[in-house]
Amino acid sequence: MNQQELSAIAHAMVAKNKGILAADESTSTIGKRFTGIKIESTEENRRTYRELLFTTPQAADYISGVILYDETIHQKTKDGVPFPAYLTKLGVLPGIKVDTGAKPLAGFPNETITEGLDGLRERLAAYHALGARFAKWRAVIDIGAGIPSAYAIAANAAALARYASLCQEANIVPIVEPEVLMDGAHTIARCEEVTATTLETVFAHLFAAKVFLEGIVLKPNMVVPGKKSGEKVSPEQVAEATLRVLKRHVPSAVPGIAFLSGGQSSVEATHHLNLINASGPLPWPVTFSYGRALQDNALATWAGKPASYGLAQQALFKRAKLNGLASVGAYRSSMEDAAA
Repeated sequence: MNQQELSAIAHAMVAKNKGILAADESTSTIGKRFTGIKIESTEENRRTYRELLFTTPQAADYISGVILYDETIHQKTKDGVPFPAYLTKLGVLPGIKVDTGAKPLAGFPNETITEGLDGLRERLAAYHALGARFAKWRAVIDIGAGIPSAYAIAANAAALARYASLCQEANIVPIVEPEVLMDGAHTIARCEEVTATTLETVFAHLFAAKVFLEGIVLKPNMVVPGKKSGEKVSPEQVAEATLRVLKRHVPSAVPGIAFLSGGQSSVEATHHLNLINASGPLPWPVTFSYGRALQDNALATWAGKPASYGLAQQALFKRAKLNGLASVGAYRSSMEDAAA
């Protein structure tokens, strides 16, 4: 482990005005999104779409890194340049999703455990050779009747810590992503409680595993009510609750926080990020690691049509720029209607 190198990469991932593009959708997930715009999910169509994202002019002004999927890290531009090499030349860090998904947790109905630790050491070495300099592992915590259990939270925290330790051994910065889902009928207060417990447990396991905190990036959820709750809260309440949890449970040694969007709309995710950063000096940089909240407009604009390629890139650039501004508290809602 090269601690100096890990720290430098982690800080570059959360550089001022920049955030991370999550383009690590599995083949099945991107297939569903392609179905929504009536495109066949072939390897070439997936490659073309990812190239559209990665070659967007000036996106590197607001994108510090890109999380890739296993298929994508092996693909190339139409000119034959491997995607990791292309991104690196732009000054954008290539990353890689390394978990194999959330599976049912035996003995605990309706709860999951993220798998993928078997063979991870060898996979990380191979990914590093391909150019990956950071990785991502997503733990999923659901809220419902009687859940989450303390065991499910602890099991996922232990897996995150083992993953993070293996990443750092391979000189790869781990994104630590414990996501408390917003799919349920819970209140914002319940989300805050579960998020607090989850973060406390995750950092306890990271400490126990001797993970170098100065060489990670945290990717948490924002504190929001469940989609099925019917509870109406203001964006200010979301920002206040989220900051309360983070300040209490995230050590200042962490180089930065890059939020997941978690099903929020593109505008909601940007607005909430801006309010958090506009609240005053924070112990760490707070930015974005968005997938759908960056890509949705671009994907819908492209819709598989070569003639819409440039317009789709403009849509991606606009969302990247607005989130870059939100990462320093400089976003204004009036910018949504302005030209990119």
